[in-house]
Formats: sequence, C-alpha cells, structure tokens
Amino acid sequence: MTGPAAGPRQPVFTRAVEGFGTVTFTPVDPAADAALIHGWVSQERARFWGMTEAGPDLVREIYEDVDRRTTHHAFIARRDGVPAALFQSYACAADRVSECYEVQPGDTGVHMLLAPAQAGAERGFSARLIDVFLDFLRSDGTTRRIVAEPDARNAKAIARLERSGFVLGPEVELPEIDLPEVFIPAKHARLAFLGGGPVPGGR
Repeated sequence: MTGPAAGPRQPVFTRAVEGFGTVTFTPVDPAADAALIHGWVSQERARFWGMTEAGPDLVREIYEDVDRRTTHHAFIARRDGVPAALFQSYACAADRVSECYEVQPGDTGVHMLLAPAQAGAERGFSARLIDVFLDFLRSDGTTRRIVAEPDARNAKAIARLERSGFVLGPEVELPEIDLPEVFIPAKHARLAFLGGGPVPGGR
C-alpha cells in the first residue's frame, strides 16, 4: 500500500455492505485524529493496546511516526460516516514480529481496535467490520497472508480472530523497541494467521 497524500485525508477504500451500511477506510491524520484515537486507547477496555497512560500529544507523536513510514499504515474506519474502529497494517518483514517467526513474502500484519459501543453491543458488528478490513488488505494485490499478534492475555480478541478464520500459531515475545522517535515495550503475543501456507512454529 502506498502512503497517504498530503492535504485533507480522503477514503482509500469504500464498501457498501447490505444491511450494515457503507464502510470507509481513511488514513489517520495525526493532528486531526489524535484526540479521537486518544479517547479510544486511554480507556480500560483498550488496555491490551498498551496506550492507556499515553496523553494526546504522545498519541499524536506515535501516529506521526507511523505516518512517516512506507511500511506501516493506520486507518480510521467509519460506518456511514461515524468513526467505528482504528485499523493498522504493516509489512511483517519491516516489523519486530519478523524476529519471532519466519516471514514469508506477502505477509501483512494487522492491529485492530474497535471504537467504544455508543448504544450497546450490535450483533455481528465487529465481524462485518473486520471482514471489510480483510477485503481491503487483499485488494492491494500483494497481501498473501494476514498476520495478527494480539496480546496473549486478550482472550476476546483471540476468539474474534478465530471466528474470522484465523488459525492460531505460537505464543511469542515481541521485543522492545527503544528509538528516539518511539518506544514500544516488549509484548507477550499470540500469533494468528489467515491464508498462505502452514502455520509456522515459534523460534
């Protein structure tokens, strides 16, 4: 996937889902979207995202770092114009996950954070949204396998991935990243794979 162009961010993918609504994916604008994202990641429900203690300025800096990269991308998903989720994708070969398993060409990693429900849980909401996201990833023509690495303690996310067709792989320790522009602590994760060849073992 190519990085977003300068100026107001426009949707890069749109899909009308019968009985659900129109879903769009728009590249995150760090300045414009930091407050929205902070409101999501700072809640206890998002503790496995690892940013509950981050202030709005740090959230903006983190997504400025993502925005500078050509291998990592972040998107706000909207349903009928209403923000519904934060989705991120990345080339596994250019990410710390590459230290935990044997990356294959076309491996694309994902992170997914649903927005807080506004009026109670809606049956099938997350499943439909994730299905559109997976279609979006496959639409670039280069993704052969989708790789997720939720926190190993996040049973809810792991179960959701299994319902979406992912096959669970090993538990791994994602190494700490300590750079001048960003710090990411080590993470005990459970790998999960969708598509491609056999599920790899840890190393």
